Amino acid sequence: MEILIKILQLLLSLSILVVIHEFGHFIAAKIFKTRVEKFYLFFNPWFSIFKFKFKDTEYGIGWLPLGGYVKISGMIDESMDKEQMKQPPQPWEFRSKPSWQRLIIMLGGVTMNIILAVLIYIFMLTLWGEEYLPTSQVKYGIQVDSLAQEAGLRDGDKILSVDHEYIDNFARIPEKIILDEAKSIQVERNGKVVDVEIPEGHIAKLIKHRSPDYISFRFPFEAGKFVNNSAAEQAGFQIDDKLIAINDKATPYFYDFFTELQKHKNENINVKVVRGSDTLLVNVTVPEEGKLGIYPKSLDHYFEMKKVDYSIARAVPAGIVKAYKGVGNYLKQLKLFFDPDLKAYESVGGFIMIGSIFPSTWDWQSFWTLTAFLSIMLAILNVLPIPALDGGHVMFLLYEMITRRKPSDKFMEYAQIAGMIILLGLLVFANGNDIMRLFRN
Repeated sequence: MEILIKILQLLLSLSILVVIHEFGHFIAAKIFKTRVEKFYLFFNPWFSIFKFKFKDTEYGIGWLPLGGYVKISGMIDESMDKEQMKQPPQPWEFRSKPSWQRLIIMLGGVTMNIILAVLIYIFMLTLWGEEYLPTSQVKYGIQVDSLAQEAGLRDGDKILSVDHEYIDNFARIPEKIILDEAKSIQVERNGKVVDVEIPEGHIAKLIKHRSPDYISFRFPFEAGKFVNNSAAEQAGFQIDDKLIAINDKATPYFYDFFTELQKHKNENINVKVVRGSDTLLVNVTVPEEGKLGIYPKSLDHYFEMKKVDYSIARAVPAGIVKAYKGVGNYLKQLKLFFDPDLKAYESVGGFIMIGSIFPSTWDWQSFWTLTAFLSIMLAILNVLPIPALDGGHVMFLLYEMITRRKPSDKFMEYAQIAGMIILLGLLVFANGNDIMRLFRN
């Protein structure tokens, strides 16, 4: 069921993004009185799931969910309609329009994707505002995995800054380290300020590692609620219990308790709890999955979360800023991808990876956050100067505008074929990485 929910969210998100992107081309073409022959969600080789014709345009849904397209008259695109290009140019065709109009038509898709991201951010800020854990509130210190320990971080450290820059949102710290290729992290350790220098090659390992536990925050384990018929509730645990030890081994924080519990699957253990002013031992048998069925209290019980509410007037500029930063961050990711020393290309993924980032339960806030991110990603990838992408067409149009020479139709056909081969190779490479990761895991 969890996989189905992820797939449905992925399909819905991609459908929204594709329709909006192609609508950008469609509306720009219509503005300049250019005929659009087809407008499709998903591709339709051999047959369509659904289609109808209105005026000069056929609208439909294809069966191959790898994107979508609009077929514009008089344009060499993925349809490779050579017969049409042999006919004399018509005034309603793409090739008959001035180069500046063709440029706007080609940029219509990516423009709509950026606008969509801005609108999503405005909508989200107005509806939900922003809530996050400030770095200054991580009062119990951090919990780090083996890779972070290799970099010099330690459990209990309190992060002060990254490259001497304070990061207000704690969740943004790993992003800051990777995207800006940070050189050092300043922490408070045992009451002293320590400058942790990030070793050479660490960023490459971190990109490949992709662990959510690289740097996390510690908090005590206090029972917030129980799973139905949980082993914990049946054993006599109660809401507000503080779980501090397993078989006399101290587990002062939630992560400590969870890690120790994994060592006692199918075993009978004694858990030391603080209940009010009393300290008790609760005997319980740990189930096969290594979980007692206790949820800790919400984060706002342990930390003072930062909540910012937005009126529509405030949400508009804030949404534009978030989209702008999103574009900047994704450009930094692309820079890492092309750095041979980091080998970030080894972490590139396809549909499996994209689907995996969606939550296993349907959460609209997470859905729209990810859709906004994917919209920015789609916009940037589409303007890469690869033939068959919007950016390839833009590259040739700019060449035409600068040199006053239009590439021949035959050249454009060959370029389109070359671009499609490149894109197919990238698609196979990305999804191949996904499959290899499945086997490794």
